[in-house]
Amino acid sequence: MRFSSIVTLLILCAIAAGAAWWARDYVRRHPQDVPWTDLSLADPLGKFTGRKLAALTGETRQCLALLDGAKVAYTALPPRKEGQCGYEDAVRMRTSDALNLSWRPADLGVSCPVAAALMLWNREVVQPAAERHLGARVIRLDTFGSYNCRRMYGRDTGDWSEHSTADAVDIAAFRLDDGRSIGVKADWSGDPTRAAFLRDVRDGACELFSTVLSPDYNAAHADHLHLDQAERGNKGWRACR
Repeated sequence: MRFSSIVTLLILCAIAAGAAWWARDYVRRHPQDVPWTDLSLADPLGKFTGRKLAALTGETRQCLALLDGAKVAYTALPPRKEGQCGYEDAVRMRTSDALNLSWRPADLGVSCPVAAALMLWNREVVQPAAERHLGARVIRLDTFGSYNCRRMYGRDTGDWSEHSTADAVDIAAFRLDDGRSIGVKADWSGDPTRAAFLRDVRDGACELFSTVLSPDYNAAHADHLHLDQAERGNKGWRACR
């Protein structure tokens, strides 16, 4: 083998080794940006966080372990079956150091994948947006609930709503630590600062939930943000309106 060929081969091996090292180092530092790493609720949001959250549907043990690891206080709800509706992975979250957040109604129960997404949404999206736009912290989410055995839009026929499996939650308002309440119905098209906050939390939710519907979608969502964790989200098919 010619000397020049040997040199070329050594250079190529060095490049390959360097690329492999860089790839390993990138995965180590940015696990949330690659599809094959395990989800951790301690990581910041990444390119594949939303898909990994949606993939928790049907993986109850794994999902509960994530909540435990993040020190989220919750009560696992007993399985429920109601005709075509029901759930096996619902939890009732409680105020904790991990969330520093309460709910209305206080007995809100949601599927575990929704709970995990809410935890990340609160930490990575809602609180930064509240501090940025409103100079305050959100201490309570007011909701219209989660589980509801019905088809989409309450129709007699058609697809079943994600609410029918507790895989959706409707957010109506955000209560701040200074006493203010930012409501979707009252503030979406009102004060510019409040409206900007609501749009930021809507846009941020789109990175974490399979479906996010707001007043920009239709009149049926004029008073709330619909957030759901439909299974199609694990393939990257998301709806954000």
